[in-house]
Amino acid sequence: CQSAGVDTIETTAMPRPVSQAEADIKAGKAQFEDGNYGLAERHFRKAVELRADSAAAWMGLAASYDQLGRFDFADRAYDQLLKIAGRQPRIVNNMGYSQYLRGNKKEARKLYMEARAGMTNTAVVDANLKLLDKG
Repeated sequence: CQSAGVDTIETTAMPRPVSQAEADIKAGKAQFEDGNYGLAERHFRKAVELRADSAAAWMGLAASYDQLGRFDFADRAYDQLLKIAGRQPRIVNNMGYSQYLRGNKKEARKLYMEARAGMTNTAVVDANLKLLDKG
């Protein structure tokens, strides 16, 4: 038995295949950035169906529902997201923006301030607060 002809390249160095859920999250983000919220929702929903424990999929789904004005579904998505990821400042900021879109300025401000207190870089929350003050 000779070992000289054995391939010594480590298989762990090869890129792992992207799962369908990850592909849907990536496609959902791209559609969201392009303002195609219906298509984004479809991709994020598929990702959630494949990986119910994916915080990124739930965050994208909630944000897509917000942009579509489907706040009842957005609330359900945020509830699932909080169960998976906990009450993180970035999530609370998005929940504040959801309230802003609904016209609930008092609740939006409360959530923004909660998010701001937990962040080191507050630029996004500060921009949302300025937006809130304009309207």
